[in-house]
Amino acid sequence: MKMFSVAHKTVFVVDHCPYMAESSRQQVECDVLTKSRAQGVIPLAPVSKSLWTCAVECSMEYCRILYDIYPKDKLVNYIVSDSEFHILNSWRREDQSTHELMSALAAVGPPNPREDPECCSILHGLVAAVESLCKITELQHERRTALMDTAERVANRGRIICLTNAKSDTHVRMLEDCIQETILDQNKLAAGSDRLMAIQQCELVLVHIYPQGEDTLVSDRPKKEISPLLTSEVHSVRAGRHLATKLNILVQQHFDLTSTTITNIPMKEEQHANTSANYDVELLHHRDAHLEFFKSGDLHMAGTSTRENGLKETVTLKWCTPRTNTIELYYCTGAYRISPTDVNSRPSSCLTNFLLNGRSVLLEQPRKSGSKVISHMLSSHGGEIFLHVLNSNRSTLEDPPSISEGCGGRVTDYRITDFGEFMRENRLTPVSESTHDPSGKLPAERAKAQLERHTRYWPMIISQTTIFNMQAVVPLANLIVKETLTEEDVLTCQKTVYNLVDMERKNDPLPISTVGSRGKGPKRDEQYRIMWNELETLVKTHAGATDRHQRVLDCIIACRSKPPEEEERKKRGRKREEREDRTEKNGNKETDDKSWQESERLKGLLDKEDQESEVIKDSPDSPEPLNKKPRLTTEEVQPPERAKGPVSLLTMWTNRITAANSRKHQEFVGRASSVNNKFELYQHLKDENGMDVHENGKASR
Repeated sequence: MKMFSVAHKTVFVVDHCPYMAESSRQQVECDVLTKSRAQGVIPLAPVSKSLWTCAVECSMEYCRILYDIYPKDKLVNYIVSDSEFHILNSWRREDQSTHELMSALAAVGPPNPREDPECCSILHGLVAAVESLCKITELQHERRTALMDTAERVANRGRIICLTNAKSDTHVRMLEDCIQETILDQNKLAAGSDRLMAIQQCELVLVHIYPQGEDTLVSDRPKKEISPLLTSEVHSVRAGRHLATKLNILVQQHFDLTSTTITNIPMKEEQHANTSANYDVELLHHRDAHLEFFKSGDLHMAGTSTRENGLKETVTLKWCTPRTNTIELYYCTGAYRISPTDVNSRPSSCLTNFLLNGRSVLLEQPRKSGSKVISHMLSSHGGEIFLHVLNSNRSTLEDPPSISEGCGGRVTDYRITDFGEFMRENRLTPVSESTHDPSGKLPAERAKAQLERHTRYWPMIISQTTIFNMQAVVPLANLIVKETLTEEDVLTCQKTVYNLVDMERKNDPLPISTVGSRGKGPKRDEQYRIMWNELETLVKTHAGATDRHQRVLDCIIACRSKPPEEEERKKRGRKREEREDRTEKNGNKETDDKSWQESERLKGLLDKEDQESEVIKDSPDSPEPLNKKPRLTTEEVQPPERAKGPVSLLTMWTNRITAANSRKHQEFVGRASSVNNKFELYQHLKDENGMDVHENGKASR
């Protein structure tokens, strides 16, 4: 069955009435030789296009893009309306070209401003457009012939694009009512004819064109359903470049196109042949060429930017210098025809000729850092230019990755064994026709329903689940996915829940994954909280199946709500665990302190024996340093006072060095016999001279 979309038929209805001869008031400069003009030559005055000229140019640009990208299956019928309608081409394939349309438009000529406006109306063209949509195209005829028994399945849909200068919103509603009545009348005629097809759906796109500097009398309106057969939308646009932009956006919306801008194209300058400059060229193509960007969300990496005040987006790709001496076969996942947005510009013309001469251009994603990624390629085949999508990921032609490599990146702890069991439980087997299901479901539907129930909650990675790593939860996990539960199944699930409560009361450990976390992982209470949350999530996904499923969920919720004495017991357990952790840490530090103190005591005894065997001579020329601390005997050495809390390694080492240095010299006699750390100097002078000597050693007079 072939379902033709609305894009299969497009009818252009262009107003040819006298008011379309009015100026658009957008001036075009004709005198471009201002610098080299001789003296006395009067410059040329600027000209402006008429509304008719703007409508014809923009509609032909719409058709050019359409024919470039869809040369066969998208058809256009062009109608001009004044005092009567003029059909410029037919649905036949030989009439589908811009050359045929331009020749027919040249024969029609511009609107006659002296013609009676009362005799002219756009309605003539709209009625002819509806009649044209009822005619059968060659593709529809081929499909109807192939489906003789079910020819009515071939759909007939189309779109009417009307370019006119409407008077008001009331005038627009009158045009919509006229089209609606014409569709109903034509469908009645098509029901009794073999050469016509009834219209199942028609889209009306009415574009109101008005000159520059004037206020519009018609308001914009988004797509609105007039009837089951007709939808309508209204666009009010100023003539000139605004109209060209609007139709460029419409052609992208109507035919699922998107924009790509090729940047940094090197091109030699005409004035300076030895120099080159970089240019940008915008191309239109089918949206699927950027499908990988949309899937992965890497449009920001591909350089997405917005054009025309946010109306449409374009994806930026960077030019790579082509290799001319090598012929390489690239792995492509798609090829799509392209059409330049500005076909007459010099950069577009140079790029087109470059590609039509047999050259290929690689395109890369612009990145601020990292290696470049070549994602697309431009190349021509048979005189047509295609945008090729290159595979930037692992090719399907290569050997598949082993599970140990981690097809999910660094993730390697997949539940491989559980997945094998899951596949065995959901295998499909042939079913005889005599097998009857009381519910009336087909076997395929029952299989899909079972697969949906089994996958409502099924973590793929071991580190992301707790309950599926516990043998105690297996009975509940296997029963809760069933479509219906028996009373025995409910009792089994409740017993499983009670067993988990008993495990929590005994403070049994749980298989919590500590991958990526430092230390011992979460506390025991936190482990059980995670387990209960995951178990409740699993049961909630199936609680709405039957009342017995809900009873299992109610049991879990009831067991999770602890009485006050249970909460107090858990608080005491938490404090005990914290105290044990602190004791374990402090115990390690005290053991280290004791070992240091024991070694210092032994070292002091050895130093004392060495000092007793030696005679140290005093010398006035080499006085003892004043900053030495009094040396204490081994018995008087007190261990350094430990600070509250754990002692750092620096403190332990400083205490050891200080104690060792204090034993390497003979203590100063004055410090050893001082009173309150003070010693009176030159006591013999007081006895000989009878002078009063102060404690600081200076005589007083």
